[in-house]
Amino acid sequence: MVIVYVLLALAVLAVLVAANWYLWRRLFRDTTAGPGRARRAGAVVIAGGWILAVGALVAERAGAPFLLQRVLAWPGFLWMALSVYLLLAVLAGEVVRPLLRRVLERRAPRPAAVTPSPAPSPAGSAPSAESAEPAPPAEPAPSAGSAPPAEPAAPAPSRRLLVSRVVAGAAAAAAVGTVGHGTYGVLRGPRVKRVTVPLAKLPRAAHGYRIAVVSDIHLGPVLGRGFAQTVVDTINSTRPDLIAVVGDLVDGSVKDLGPAAAPLAQLEARHGSWFVTGNHEYFSGAEQWVAEVRRLGLRPLENARAELPWFDLAGVNDVTGEREGQGPDYAKALDDRDTARACVLLAHQPVQIHQAVRHGVDLQLSGHTHGGQLWPGNFIAAAANPTLAGLDRYGDTQLYVSRGAGAWGPPTRVGAPSDITVIELASTRA
Repeated sequence: MVIVYVLLALAVLAVLVAANWYLWRRLFRDTTAGPGRARRAGAVVIAGGWILAVGALVAERAGAPFLLQRVLAWPGFLWMALSVYLLLAVLAGEVVRPLLRRVLERRAPRPAAVTPSPAPSPAGSAPSAESAEPAPPAEPAPSAGSAPPAEPAAPAPSRRLLVSRVVAGAAAAAAVGTVGHGTYGVLRGPRVKRVTVPLAKLPRAAHGYRIAVVSDIHLGPVLGRGFAQTVVDTINSTRPDLIAVVGDLVDGSVKDLGPAAAPLAQLEARHGSWFVTGNHEYFSGAEQWVAEVRRLGLRPLENARAELPWFDLAGVNDVTGEREGQGPDYAKALDDRDTARACVLLAHQPVQIHQAVRHGVDLQLSGHTHGGQLWPGNFIAAAANPTLAGLDRYGDTQLYVSRGAGAWGPPTRVGAPSDITVIELASTRA
């Protein structure tokens, strides 16, 4: 098994090295006339960006001093996103490159017609009067104090060099614009999404009941207290009946991120705020975070169930907790309940839907996928999860997956905007 991991790591490393060599070649080597500072600077930028990115990941997982995490996080994580879109843009440029060459070839001026010179006269004979041409006048010698003759203009870049520069410039502009727009979308804060979910067992009195679902806030060295305040204000503006925080609240310890999470104490809902763990809580000290969110006024559901006026609300731990003996226990959370009542289950990962179906849950609320976060990552996330985002049905159980409010790693989203979802329960009896 160790050999398999080593081989896999080497394969990934080889792909990364090849991809970054290709980037350096297209962005720096092919756009310069010869070796020089530009090529060396390009190598430093690419290698340095990845050193920062790896450093940011290692610092976060190793629990390095929080100041060091913050110093590394912004440039390192943004480079990760930028390198993805630089590679995609340069690959797209391979399609444009031959077309641009053809356009330049068509617009290139044709060489001027050459006038044939007169045939030479026989040896020793003098030229005739008709064929003789006057000698060109001699150029006057430069006078004292006059300006020296102008130097010849530098040769224009070759067609290949010009094409490389145009494609590289366009690729860089497209990548920077994409990452910039995606980062602005995250920092601006999540938008509210509203979804109606009919439940057959829901009584008429609960028709229109609103649950604000928020997942994957990912407070950490990049998204801090200000972002948490934005999320809280957005949730409270929807005036929900209940708030469900379905995991991946933080990326770091209570010691480092306790102040960032403090605004959660301001959450307001008629039937309270509820919390279940996500996989990142188990990377950050799940027990301490469960205690902290309880102190802030949220109610953790650790494989537990609460009977609300019109339905049961249950929650299970994330599957990552199995490594610490704190995994999900569906029997503890869902057995011995009145099956005539509707049941809403909070479970971080969509893959937990299969157990929810077995236990007769009516609606599961999840997050985890981020909707893919960075296109084309959505294809990978869709392959790993039964539902990528939105509302889906599995037998008699419905599953809603939020794209999440924040972002992990790069504070950037492309093709998967962040959201806070207001689930409005509808009674089929109404």
